Amino acid sequence: MFPRVPDQHKPNKPLVPNGLGVVYVLVSVVYLFLIYYYKVSSSQALVSSAPLILAVCILFGGFLGMLDDWVDLRWRYKAFLPLVAAIPLISFALALGLKATIYIPFLGTHDFGVYYYFIILPLLVTIVTNTVNMLGGLNGLETVCPAIVLIGLMVMSWSNASLLYVPLIVWLILAILNFRGKIFVGNTGSFAIGMTIASFAVISNLKVSVVVSILPYIFNSVLILLTFFLYRVKASVSFDGVKLSSDHRRSLITLLTYHRPLTERQVVILIALLVAASTTLAVCLQLFVPR
Repeated sequence: MFPRVPDQHKPNKPLVPNGLGVVYVLVSVVYLFLIYYYKVSSSQALVSSAPLILAVCILFGGFLGMLDDWVDLRWRYKAFLPLVAAIPLISFALALGLKATIYIPFLGTHDFGVYYYFIILPLLVTIVTNTVNMLGGLNGLETVCPAIVLIGLMVMSWSNASLLYVPLIVWLILAILNFRGKIFVGNTGSFAIGMTIASFAVISNLKVSVVVSILPYIFNSVLILLTFFLYRVKASVSFDGVKLSSDHRRSLITLLTYHRPLTERQVVILIALLVAASTTLAVCLQLFVPR
């Protein structure tokens, strides 16, 4: 049912089914539509809108990722596609009159007015979705790390956590299979989970928290973009059949393996620990955010 692609970091490069992220999209959307229908939520103000908006955003993300899997879009186009997926969130925020204020640690609360809806929200969706999609290429990397961020966001927003019970379970199953090298979620999964993170953060008013949680993602993307635009070179790793290594520092993966050979799982675990640390920091900072 699914196209098979070679696993580049395994001996003999075995063929592995790709695009299993569509399973996450379909199950999550059905679950959210059921919540919308039965109005199963503890937050009465959001019960009629939040599940539907989140479902639409996941569908947008999955479609964009599937389009990329089919057409292999250039980054110049792919980078701006999430702006389209931000439209449902903007409509949601305007319809419910969500606060246009953001609490920034050490700087206080700032009201961004109309700029919040038409600049900050689209930028947030674009940055989160693209940075999550850019940190991948190793078994488990594009599934385990987003799961950590998702769990952190659920901890910070218990009132809306029920929206992600089933999506998280499905994603964790895919993460286990992906970490073991049995499947790939593809861009369909990467874009869908990126949209899930961004959308849930907006719905739950966790904009700053999600940025703190994905700091390793942002660092990776900045490093990749800087080296590409300044030197016109891309990041890559060498595989000797057992370990990964690199002779440059153009991404988070190559930075960790720079003249320091590591197995694929070691790299994934190290990056997962970095994401866990940034997510824990976000949870701690959330304790001091004014309600």
